[in-house]
Amino acid sequence: MSQQSSFGQLLDEGISVFLTPSALDLSSVVASVKSPKAGAVVLFAGTTRDNFDGKPVTHLEYSSYPPLALKTMLSIAQSMKQKHALTAITMAHRLGVVPVAEESILIAVSAPHRHPAWMAGEEALEMCKEKVEIWKLEEFGGDEGGVWRANRDRAGGVPLDVATSSHVPK
Repeated sequence: MSQQSSFGQLLDEGISVFLTPSALDLSSVVASVKSPKAGAVVLFAGTTRDNFDGKPVTHLEYSSYPPLALKTMLSIAQSMKQKHALTAITMAHRLGVVPVAEESILIAVSAPHRHPAWMAGEEALEMCKEKVEIWKLEEFGGDEGGVWRANRDRAGGVPLDVATSSHVPK
């Protein structure tokens, strides 16, 4: 995974978190959590869809302050590993432009049994969206422009023509 970690990577025992401008590699992320001790491997892949609220989306663009985001991701991964007795967890987030149909986030977990793996994968995703310092620009087609949102936002966001430099992360 070193080719994917140009924005940074943090490691702990059975834990890897990284940010990258490159396309995410599902196979290598899954391989990073496989273990003879694990009877279950769960992978979540968050993919850019082509619409939001009936508006066509041309791409997403993610921005972050990597040192802080990586620390938060590591804290979440450590918490999930301990709470759910995971064998391993990897959290990878892509920064920069993510075209439609490509992944922006991968979370892979392994555990001795499937139930803790499912629970940890879901919880890690929700915590990542809630806490990790990543913002996204949804770019719409046509005259619509785009909208900046905190990664956790499921609502309106700040339209680009309204956003000021204090609202727009870069």
